[in-house]
Amino acid sequence: MIEVSWLLFVAASLVLIVTPGQDMILVMSRSITQGSVAGVVTAAGVSVGLVGHTLLATLGLGALLQASETLFLVLKLVGAAYLVFLGVQLLRAGGRELALSNAAPVSLTRLFLSGAASNISNPKIAVFYFAFMPQFVQPGASHPTRAIFALGLVFAGLTFLVKGPVGLGAGALSGWLRARPRVLSGLYRFSGVVLLGLGIRLAFERRP
Repeated sequence: MIEVSWLLFVAASLVLIVTPGQDMILVMSRSITQGSVAGVVTAAGVSVGLVGHTLLATLGLGALLQASETLFLVLKLVGAAYLVFLGVQLLRAGGRELALSNAAPVSLTRLFLSGAASNISNPKIAVFYFAFMPQFVQPGASHPTRAIFALGLVFAGLTFLVKGPVGLGAGALSGWLRARPRVLSGLYRFSGVVLLGLGIRLAFERRP
Protein backbone atom coordinates (compact mmCIF):
# COMPACT_ATOMS: atom_id res chain seq x y z
CA MET A 1 0.00 0.00 0.00
CA ILE A 2 1.27 3.49 -0.95
CA GLU A 3 0.68 5.81 2.03
CA VAL A 4 0.25 9.21 0.38
CA SER A 5 -2.12 12.19 0.76
CA TRP A 6 -3.26 11.92 -2.85
CA LEU A 7 -6.03 14.53 -2.93
CA LEU A 8 -3.83 17.29 -1.50
CA PHE A 9 -0.92 16.27 -3.69
CA VAL A 10 -2.90 16.30 -6.95
CA ALA A 11 -4.53 19.64 -6.13
CA ALA A 12 -1.24 21.31 -5.21
CA SER A 13 0.55 19.79 -8.21
CA LEU A 14 -2.03 21.01 -10.72
CA VAL A 15 -1.84 24.55 -9.36
CA LEU A 16 1.93 24.56 -9.75
CA ILE A 17 1.99 22.86 -13.16
CA VAL A 18 -0.36 25.38 -14.80
CA THR A 19 1.78 28.32 -13.65
CA PRO A 20 3.81 29.58 -16.65
CA GLY A 21 7.47 28.83 -16.16
CA GLN A 22 10.52 27.61 -18.10
CA ASP A 23 8.92 24.35 -19.26
CA MET A 24 5.54 25.90 -20.09
CA ILE A 25 7.16 28.65 -22.15
CA LEU A 26 9.33 26.11 -23.98
CA VAL A 27 6.27 24.03 -24.92
CA MET A 28 4.32 27.09 -26.05
CA SER A 29 7.18 28.54 -28.07
CA ARG A 30 7.78 25.25 -29.91
CA SER A 31 4.08 24.92 -30.68
CA ILE A 32 3.80 28.48 -31.98
CA THR A 33 6.97 28.09 -34.08
CA GLN A 34 6.45 24.59 -35.50
CA GLY A 35 2.84 23.63 -34.82
CA SER A 36 0.82 21.68 -32.29
CA VAL A 37 2.62 18.35 -32.77
CA ALA A 38 5.94 20.00 -31.91
CA GLY A 39 4.44 21.38 -28.72
CA VAL A 40 3.02 18.02 -27.65
CA VAL A 41 6.33 16.23 -28.36
CA THR A 42 8.19 18.85 -26.32
CA ALA A 43 5.70 18.38 -23.47
CA ALA A 44 6.35 14.63 -23.60
CA GLY A 45 10.08 15.29 -23.33
CA VAL A 46 9.56 17.56 -20.34
CA SER A 47 7.55 14.85 -18.59
CA VAL A 48 10.23 12.22 -19.25
CA GLY A 49 12.77 14.62 -17.74
CA LEU A 50 10.64 14.67 -14.61
CA VAL A 51 10.84 10.88 -14.45
CA GLY A 52 14.62 11.29 -14.25
CA HIS A 53 14.21 13.66 -11.32
CA THR A 54 11.82 11.14 -9.77
CA LEU A 55 14.50 8.46 -9.78
CA LEU A 56 17.05 10.81 -8.20
CA ALA A 57 14.59 11.98 -5.56
CA THR A 58 13.55 8.41 -4.77
CA LEU A 59 17.12 7.32 -4.13
CA GLY A 60 17.89 10.31 -1.90
CA LEU A 61 14.63 11.07 -0.14
CA GLY A 62 13.70 7.50 0.66
CA ALA A 63 16.86 7.09 2.71
CA LEU A 64 16.53 10.48 4.43
CA LEU A 65 12.92 9.92 5.46
CA GLN A 66 13.93 6.69 7.19
CA ALA A 67 17.01 8.22 8.81
CA SER A 68 17.53 10.10 12.05
CA GLU A 69 15.49 12.88 13.61
CA THR A 70 18.27 15.37 12.85
CA LEU A 71 18.35 14.57 9.13
CA PHE A 72 14.56 14.74 8.96
CA LEU A 73 14.59 18.16 10.65
CA VAL A 74 17.28 19.51 8.29
CA LEU A 75 15.41 18.27 5.21
CA LYS A 76 12.17 19.70 6.51
CA LEU A 77 13.55 23.16 7.25
CA VAL A 78 15.54 23.42 4.02
CA GLY A 79 12.54 22.27 2.01
CA ALA A 80 10.20 24.67 3.80
CA ALA A 81 12.57 27.59 3.24
CA TYR A 82 12.88 26.77 -0.46
CA LEU A 83 9.11 26.55 -0.96
CA VAL A 84 8.65 29.90 0.80
CA PHE A 85 11.38 31.38 -1.41
CA LEU A 86 9.64 30.12 -4.56
CA GLY A 87 6.33 31.49 -3.31
CA VAL A 88 7.82 34.94 -2.73
CA GLN A 89 9.42 34.86 -6.18
CA LEU A 90 6.07 34.07 -7.81
CA LEU A 91 4.34 36.82 -5.86
CA ARG A 92 6.98 39.32 -6.97
CA ALA A 93 6.77 38.11 -10.58
CA GLY A 94 3.00 38.50 -10.70
CA GLY A 95 3.02 41.37 -13.17
CA ARG A 96 5.61 40.15 -15.65
CA GLU A 97 4.71 39.75 -19.30
CA LEU A 98 4.64 36.25 -20.76
CA ALA A 99 7.57 36.16 -23.21
CA LEU A 100 7.88 33.51 -25.91
CA SER A 101 11.07 32.85 -27.86
CA ASN A 102 11.26 32.40 -31.62
CA ALA A 103 13.14 29.12 -32.01
CA ALA A 104 14.37 27.70 -35.31
CA PRO A 105 12.50 24.59 -36.57
CA VAL A 106 14.04 21.28 -35.47
CA SER A 107 13.13 17.60 -35.80
CA LEU A 108 10.59 15.96 -33.50
CA THR A 109 13.34 13.79 -32.01
CA ARG A 110 15.39 16.84 -31.11
CA LEU A 111 12.29 18.54 -29.73
CA PHE A 112 11.67 15.58 -27.43
CA LEU A 113 15.29 15.42 -26.31
CA SER A 114 15.49 19.19 -25.78
CA GLY A 115 12.38 19.08 -23.61
CA ALA A 116 13.85 16.27 -21.51
CA ALA A 117 17.28 17.89 -21.31
CA SER A 118 15.84 21.29 -20.38
CA ASN A 119 14.07 19.67 -17.46
CA ILE A 120 16.52 17.10 -16.15
CA SER A 121 19.47 19.50 -16.35
CA ASN A 122 17.69 22.11 -14.23
CA PRO A 123 19.01 21.85 -10.65
CA LYS A 124 16.10 23.94 -9.38
CA ILE A 125 13.70 21.12 -10.23
CA ALA A 126 15.82 18.61 -8.30
CA VAL A 127 15.74 20.89 -5.25
CA PHE A 128 12.01 21.43 -5.73
CA TYR A 129 11.40 17.67 -5.72
CA PHE A 130 13.32 17.31 -2.48
CA ALA A 131 11.26 20.11 -0.93
CA PHE A 132 7.85 19.22 -2.37
CA MET A 133 7.47 15.44 -2.31
CA PRO A 134 8.15 14.49 1.35
CA GLN A 135 5.25 16.46 2.81
CA PHE A 136 2.69 14.31 0.99
CA VAL A 137 4.04 11.04 2.38
CA GLN A 138 1.84 10.11 5.31
CA PRO A 139 3.57 10.23 8.73
CA GLY A 140 4.88 6.83 9.72
CA ALA A 141 4.65 5.42 6.19
CA SER A 142 6.19 1.95 6.08
CA HIS A 143 7.57 2.38 2.54
CA PRO A 144 8.50 6.06 2.02
CA THR A 145 10.78 5.24 -0.92
CA ARG A 146 7.90 3.64 -2.81
CA ALA A 147 5.68 6.59 -1.94
CA ILE A 148 8.20 9.15 -3.25
CA PHE A 149 8.56 7.17 -6.49
CA ALA A 150 4.78 7.02 -6.97
CA LEU A 151 4.41 10.75 -6.29
CA GLY A 152 7.10 11.58 -8.83
CA LEU A 153 5.52 9.44 -11.54
CA VAL A 154 2.10 10.95 -10.92
CA PHE A 155 3.57 14.47 -11.03
CA ALA A 156 5.23 13.66 -14.37
CA GLY A 157 1.95 12.27 -15.71
CA LEU A 158 -0.03 15.30 -14.55
CA THR A 159 2.57 17.54 -16.20
CA PHE A 160 1.94 15.91 -19.58
CA LEU A 161 -1.84 15.97 -19.11
CA VAL A 162 -1.62 19.75 -18.60
CA LYS A 163 1.18 20.72 -20.97
CA GLY A 164 0.21 18.38 -23.80
CA PRO A 165 -3.07 20.27 -24.39
CA VAL A 166 -1.16 23.54 -23.94
CA GLY A 167 1.04 22.43 -26.84
CA LEU A 168 -2.07 21.77 -28.92
CA GLY A 169 -3.55 25.20 -28.33
CA ALA A 170 -0.50 27.31 -27.52
CA GLY A 171 -1.18 30.04 -30.06
CA ALA A 172 -4.61 30.79 -28.68
CA LEU A 173 -3.50 30.37 -25.06
CA SER A 174 -0.51 32.70 -25.35
CA GLY A 175 -2.60 35.32 -27.12
CA TRP A 176 -5.35 35.01 -24.51
CA LEU A 177 -2.89 35.43 -21.63
CA ARG A 178 -1.17 38.40 -23.23
CA ALA A 179 -4.52 40.10 -23.74
CA ARG A 180 -5.42 39.51 -20.09
CA PRO A 181 -2.41 40.45 -17.94
CA ARG A 182 -4.55 40.49 -14.80
CA VAL A 183 -5.35 36.81 -15.27
CA LEU A 184 -1.67 35.92 -15.65
CA SER A 185 -0.79 38.10 -12.66
CA GLY A 186 -3.49 36.41 -10.58
CA LEU A 187 -2.24 32.98 -11.60
CA TYR A 188 1.28 33.80 -10.43
CA ARG A 189 0.04 35.24 -7.15
CA PHE A 190 -2.30 32.32 -6.45
CA SER A 191 0.52 29.85 -7.09
CA GLY A 192 2.80 31.92 -4.87
CA VAL A 193 0.31 31.74 -2.03
CA VAL A 194 0.00 27.96 -2.50
CA LEU A 195 3.78 27.55 -2.26
CA LEU A 196 3.94 29.76 0.82
CA GLY A 197 1.25 27.67 2.45
CA LEU A 198 3.03 24.43 1.60
CA GLY A 199 6.29 25.81 2.98
CA ILE A 200 4.68 26.82 6.26
CA ARG A 201 2.90 23.47 6.50
CA LEU A 202 6.17 21.62 5.94
CA ALA A 203 7.99 23.73 8.56
CA PHE A 204 5.51 22.63 11.25
CA GLU A 205 5.29 18.98 10.14
CA ARG A 206 6.20 16.65 12.97
CA ARG A 207 7.89 13.30 12.69
CA PRO A 208 5.85 10.60 14.46
